[in-house]
Amino acid sequence: MSINQLKPAEKGEIAVYTPYYAEKRRRYLAHAISLYKQKSLEGARIIEGGENIPFVVTWNISLLPADITRCRMQFDGNPELSYEVMMANYEYIDFLIDVLLNYHRTRTVDFSKSFYGKLLRYE
Repeated sequence: MSINQLKPAEKGEIAVYTPYYAEKRRRYLAHAISLYKQKSLEGARIIEGGENIPFVVTWNISLLPADITRCRMQFDGNPELSYEVMMANYEYIDFLIDVLLNYHRTRTVDFSKSFYGKLLRYE
C-alpha cells in the first residue's frame, strides 16, 4: 500500500499514543499508526551526489506504546546489508512520522538521519 493510500488509524489507537508527541507531530499520528500497522515499508536511502540505495524495512507490531518493536532493514536486496534495531513502539512511530513528513516534502520514502544513526548504532 502506498503512503498516499493510508487511511487514518482509529481514535482509540491514536489516544494511547497522543501523550508521547508534541502538538505539531500529533497531526500525523493517525497516518503514522496506520503505516506502523502495515508491518513493512519499501523505500530508498537518499545519497547526495550518488545513487539512492533501495531498502525494505519490516517490523513486528504491538499497539501499546511502551512495547518493543524489532525493526529489520535490508539494503539493496542484499542479506549481508541487513541491520536490526529494537526500540519502544512510540519511538519507532515517531520515526514513521518523520518518514511521512519527508514523503510529503520530497515524494521519496526515506527515514531520518537520526533513525539511521540508531539503526547503525552511531548514537
